[in-house]
Amino acid sequence: MSKAIVPAGKMIFKEDEMNNAMYIIIKGKVEIFFTVNKTVTRLALMSDGDFFGEMALFSSRPRSASARCLADTELAVIESKQQLENFLIKNPKFSAKMVSIMADRLAKTNDLLAESMESKSAVQLEYSGQN
Repeated sequence: MSKAIVPAGKMIFKEDEMNNAMYIIIKGKVEIFFTVNKTVTRLALMSDGDFFGEMALFSSRPRSASARCLADTELAVIESKQQLENFLIKNPKFSAKMVSIMADRLAKTNDLLAESMESKSAVQLEYSGQN
């Protein structure tokens, strides 16, 4: 695990980049966002003690969002599953926090997916009813 200091306004990573690191904010503020058709959507505003980018440790897929510092930010950078495992063993309170936050994020993703599927089904029903 290493540390990085990133100035306000600087990108930590960009959507669609390949990057295998996870980040924990020691001090600062980070915005997580994505862009679709030139429209920026903020997913989260994070600060001291928050973490992001953890999915990169578990999949070899491009980033699904971008991360930008909104203030000068000090980060802990975790670049492997082994580093994460060692960190979690040494910081059991953070482990519990991480599991809880990841469960919340998964629940929100499930809600968004269900909403999207309901919308799609309604459009399909509307379309099929026009025959």
